Amino acid sequence: MSLENTVHERPARSHNGWPFVALGLLMVAASIAALVTMLRPQPALGLATHLLLTVLLLPGGLLVWGGLYVLQPNQAALLLFFGRYCGTDREAGLRWANPFTSKRKISVRAHNFNSDKLKVNDLRGNPIEIAAAVLWRVEDTARALFEVEDYEAYVLTQAEAAVRHLASRYAYDNLEAEGTAAAPEVTLRSSTDEVSAGLRAELQARFAQAGIVVVDAKLTHLAYAPEIAGTMLRRQQAEAVVAARAKIVQGAVGMVELALQGLQQRGLVELDDERKAAMVSNLLVVLCADRDATPVVNTGTLYA
Repeated sequence: MSLENTVHERPARSHNGWPFVALGLLMVAASIAALVTMLRPQPALGLATHLLLTVLLLPGGLLVWGGLYVLQPNQAALLLFFGRYCGTDREAGLRWANPFTSKRKISVRAHNFNSDKLKVNDLRGNPIEIAAAVLWRVEDTARALFEVEDYEAYVLTQAEAAVRHLASRYAYDNLEAEGTAAAPEVTLRSSTDEVSAGLRAELQARFAQAGIVVVDAKLTHLAYAPEIAGTMLRRQQAEAVVAARAKIVQGAVGMVELALQGLQQRGLVELDDERKAAMVSNLLVVLCADRDATPVVNTGTLYA
């Protein structure tokens, strides 16, 4: 985007307002005094002079007061002289500027809003629900007021577009099998820091035209859409069961190995390969079963 005709914020020529309050009071008081003196039988400076002083000083005092305005902390005033931007005043308190300039006040405080829950498709095309909280503030008052029609509405619209675009760039979750050599995939659910950084960058790129800076942005809601939520829940449950079984089998194999080594080292019983295989099979069944095993007592010989 070309910035040739872009208006940027610059300091305005303004002053402390209290001296001009006193100046206005003096001018109004002097005009009243001139009017009272003019009504006397013989004015000291002549009737025309007192009339001229009254006509000039009273409107002049009111005009001086017309340049006064008040700014609260974290509030700015843009000064416009017949449509021409003259600068921005950010100094809090009673201020004074050219009475012929109009003052348009704008808040530079931090603003916060939660976006609506949006239904979008992630990188793999799965419908998901997503929402974000955005903390922003106006940094360049001139661009916020003159580069866009309504900067608050602009923020809301661009934030929704940024959240939608972010959701399409990442998958909700990694569906690939674990243990692959590839680097872990950045997903909406597992990569919170990376996704938040991407959201902030996306928002800042869109808000830059309006002179708005993103203070913080984070996802506040993330879920599968209702039509596939049940299916995805069953998939997650299956993954949990598989992971638990894998851990159980790994532990059972270690226990069987220790049992065989203990029997061999102590010489309690001699087992050929066939009976070792049978023992391993029985131990694995006992250790990996999801319910208690029922023992079978053999009253015959070992090889009967």
